[in-house]
Amino acid sequence: MLHAIGTNMSATASSPQVEISADAALVAAVRAGDRDAFGRLYDAYSRMVHGILLARVPYGEVDDLVQDVFLVALRKIESLRDANLFGPWLAMITRNRAMDFHRRSRDTAELTDDIATANVTAPEAEATEVLNLIRQLPEAYREPLILRFVEGMTGPEIAERTGLAPASVRVNIHRGMKLLRERLGGTKIEREH
Repeated sequence: MLHAIGTNMSATASSPQVEISADAALVAAVRAGDRDAFGRLYDAYSRMVHGILLARVPYGEVDDLVQDVFLVALRKIESLRDANLFGPWLAMITRNRAMDFHRRSRDTAELTDDIATANVTAPEAEATEVLNLIRQLPEAYREPLILRFVEGMTGPEIAERTGLAPASVRVNIHRGMKLLRERLGGTKIEREH
């Protein structure tokens, strides 16, 4: 159906070539009713969405919210102005969904860290402690750190998917790691760049 994914396509022989990204081709296919194309977008972006949510909402809520984000994206995909910017658009939907979650959940009581980690093994408790420390970092550092070290995304992949500048991603991961090390009391965390 779309043989030119990731390649240059031209409308006519005399018109200038227009770059169509793989994401833009998939968005066009989704708009034309291709549900498999949306599945491919889900596969490409689910780690990013999961990581952004993990930086902002309780762990137990993340999986359901990932599904919510993709349902919103599917319903609103016609409103996406530039199909090449699917990743940043989806990241914005994800951040907004996390804010909505907190607005709606003010009336409910959240488990304290002590209760949440009471029946957890030592490695899980350490991971929960580190995740809680990351969540306390400034927002600019939380998301890139979780996308890098929890979701396993590379710096360039984070930049491409979220629309952030590669240099910003590098700096935010570096500064976030420095703050995290300080909060962990100087404990060294292996860097996987």
